[in-house]
Amino acid sequence: MAESLLLLILLIALGWPFGRYLAAVMRGAPMRSDALFGWIERPIYAALGTRPQVGMSWRGYAGAFLLSNLLLAIVVWLIFMTQAWLPLNPDGVPNMSWDLALHTMVSFLTNTNQQHYSGQAQLSYLSQMTGIVGLQVITPVMGLAMVAATLRGLFGGRQAMDRGEGVTAAPADVIDVGNYWADVVRTTLRFVLPLCLVWSALLTWQGVPATLAAGPVATPIEATAEFKEQKIPLGPVAPMVAIKQLGSNGGGWYGPNSSVPLENPTPLSNFLETLAICLIPVSIIFMIAPFTGRRKFGAMVFGTMLAMSVVSVGLSLWSEGHSATAADIALMEGKEVRLGADASALWASVTTQVNNGSVNSMLDSTAPLTGMVSMVNMLINSIWGGVGCGLQQFIVYLLLSVFLAGLMTGRTPELFGRKIEGPEVKLLAILVLWQPLVILGFTAVTLAVPSLTGNSNPGFHGISQVFYEYVSAFANNGSGFEGLGDATMWWNVSCAIVLAAGRFPALVIPLAIAAMLAAKRRAPEGSGTLAVETPTFALTLIGIVIILTLLQFMPVLVLGPIADHLALTQLLAR
Repeated sequence: MAESLLLLILLIALGWPFGRYLAAVMRGAPMRSDALFGWIERPIYAALGTRPQVGMSWRGYAGAFLLSNLLLAIVVWLIFMTQAWLPLNPDGVPNMSWDLALHTMVSFLTNTNQQHYSGQAQLSYLSQMTGIVGLQVITPVMGLAMVAATLRGLFGGRQAMDRGEGVTAAPADVIDVGNYWADVVRTTLRFVLPLCLVWSALLTWQGVPATLAAGPVATPIEATAEFKEQKIPLGPVAPMVAIKQLGSNGGGWYGPNSSVPLENPTPLSNFLETLAICLIPVSIIFMIAPFTGRRKFGAMVFGTMLAMSVVSVGLSLWSEGHSATAADIALMEGKEVRLGADASALWASVTTQVNNGSVNSMLDSTAPLTGMVSMVNMLINSIWGGVGCGLQQFIVYLLLSVFLAGLMTGRTPELFGRKIEGPEVKLLAILVLWQPLVILGFTAVTLAVPSLTGNSNPGFHGISQVFYEYVSAFANNGSGFEGLGDATMWWNVSCAIVLAAGRFPALVIPLAIAAMLAAKRRAPEGSGTLAVETPTFALTLIGIVIILTLLQFMPVLVLGPIADHLALTQLLAR
């Protein structure tokens, strides 16, 4: 509990100044650091053929986002399939198969980092440093750029925000939502990379490897071991761990992730990595007020997410340490005793509140209700959420809540003076229905064909294993119940489809809705306007989030983790 409180205090203490700085970076206003970063940025803009002061419409912005993803996808996929013939491969790692390379590329391209491979054995140093770490740096920034463009659209465009005029009408195809390339370049160079450098140094100080040399060979202590020597894989681990945590990426250099002492050697490194998971997402929430000029709106978003986060962490700590199943010694399998159950539960909750997905224990071994909390966190997908995409999903819930609350109170649904009408609601409905259609559809097909499933437990827990894998893919989280045999063509291809389905519509459609709202005539806010910057509306929003999640997924939660919990408690009672 003390660790959880300290984590919250540091997140607020660091998130507030980082949020103000990030708002200045995203606004593109003159900064003291221009002299340092300007000479790096100008050649990049020239190579991209763009001028940062020239804005884009929402279609141009979304097109640039999709184009950059397509180009990166081709390059990284080729690197994975040809790594055996490329340099920086001292351990002689072979090429990846096309389906595993496809899944790995899509996974890291979508800021998910779901791994169907073991990093230390199946990726060369070049693949780790370019295809993996490179995407881990750039993809979260892409998500942040998209949510910044959406906020600009909601508040009238970049010029209106710069002039402090609030929301002003403009045609949807003309409104300036910013320059995509400038947003990505400025945020990467001025915020993400410096923060990664600091965290990488801290982790190296704690003993995380940072080398390009081949790993050493050790002789096993146990004389009866079947092998006479063991090669210990090393590499530039600390920089990868730093960005995997800060960028809400997840994954790991090693297969068992941050449960491996080489990735997470000390209690301090464990706390630093836990702090890093939430640091940038929380900073983005603190960015809202200075970026938009609406402090109450920023406070409402922060308060709503904080309330859901506290409940999630509390339930996970209770489930692992104080529930009826906590006494079962079998649940210690897959947990690092050097860290303890509380640290494992805190990490499991935080990593699924954020689209991070890294682990310091095996989630397949957590108590059934802890696994359910992790699933619900990902289904909601906006308790802090990933870098940018968490706030983007929150905006979807916000628009839905405004529409439903307006209907319930007899008021015209309006957000910041703009009416939410049929076209916007239809797009929101697509997003709401898209999630259960994709997740439940693939889960049903996989469970119906045993040859495809590959789960290690055919009972209630087996349902949870399959459902969790697709929930994690759609939420762009990346964690998994590792009792699942997912290194097959079916899992690689199906998860690649779900990964893309969960990423791109959720980022592009809210931007389109924001531009559609900006094109409407603004109605002055008065006593009859639905107040969205109040605790009452925040509670309404939380209620709608819970209702949507329960209505869509309660049956599979009952068949999976809830039934698993009841079966386990009945077994313990005997």
